[in-house]
Amino acid sequence: WQAVFVALRPEVIAIMHKLREQGHRVVVLSNTNRLHTTFWPEEYPEIRDAADHIYLSQDLGMRKPEARIYQHVLQAEGFSPSDTVFFDDNADNIEGANQLGITSILVKDKTTIPDYFAKVLC
Repeated sequence: WQAVFVALRPEVIAIMHKLREQGHRVVVLSNTNRLHTTFWPEEYPEIRDAADHIYLSQDLGMRKPEARIYQHVLQAEGFSPSDTVFFDDNADNIEGANQLGITSILVKDKTTIPDYFAKVLC
């Protein structure tokens, strides 16, 4: 979560809102520890407000890249892997999601997410 939301990226938050306005469901899946679960939802209310749901590994008792955490979110949301796009800054997490058939994009820098959606959002 640090790579995507450090210093809060307004362009990513705007994309999340636009996706929701277009009827897409936007969820966050974050590996967390006990400190994170209390710290970051309060520190980043913009993320909470831009997402339909936030899944925290500490609450779920599983972590990325375990297949079961992705399966849990897919099932809870009613998503099919082929209709899901997953962004992460960790190659292992990308590989874990890819193995389930989820379109997975490795976040390399602050342009990755806006560049991806520049092609999709009008």
